[in-house]
Amino acid sequence: MMTRETDASAETHTDIILAGVDEAGRGPLAGPVVAAAVVLSAAYPIDGLADSKTLRAPRREALAGEIRLHAAAWALGMASVEEIDQINILQATLLAMQRAVQGLGMTPDLVLVDGNRAPRLSCPVRTVVRGDALIQSISAASILAKVSRDAILQSLDVAYPGYGFAIHKGYPTAAHRQALRALGPSPVHRRSFAPVRRLLENK
Repeated sequence: MMTRETDASAETHTDIILAGVDEAGRGPLAGPVVAAAVVLSAAYPIDGLADSKTLRAPRREALAGEIRLHAAAWALGMASVEEIDQINILQATLLAMQRAVQGLGMTPDLVLVDGNRAPRLSCPVRTVVRGDALIQSISAASILAKVSRDAILQSLDVAYPGYGFAIHKGYPTAAHRQALRALGPSPVHRRSFAPVRRLLENK
């Protein structure tokens, strides 16, 4: 269960259990925030890993399938809409990341987290700005988190029709804002986010 990967500072390669962590869903007005942790396998390299935002949906989904099949370990962690509203989106994101790492079933020697804020973990952790474009295990986590969250929003589109969740995935597009004004917030909208909060205050 080992993987070989260099960190963002291009240090010498070291054989360690290295987990990459990233999230999806900090900016949307609805739905949970989802994090993924991935330990890649040196025995099964995955070609084409990149920042999920640069990949088309079919390619992301194909890579997500490869990650689930060939990674040494992977896990998802989520923070609910209720948790986001209670502790704020940053803390909810860190909580989701913590849950993802705890779900791996192993203790990594090092966890690399995309961005500049890291969750509290029982193992060493390092942040990497633009890590989703620089570190393969973070790229893999980025893809897995994005594909998993998109699937959740597809389900929410069925449960709460009219908002267009399947199209905009909860992000504050013009169409989403218009649907919010017409229908009012759904149970899966984040009430602490300003566009939703203002609608509730103006009722």
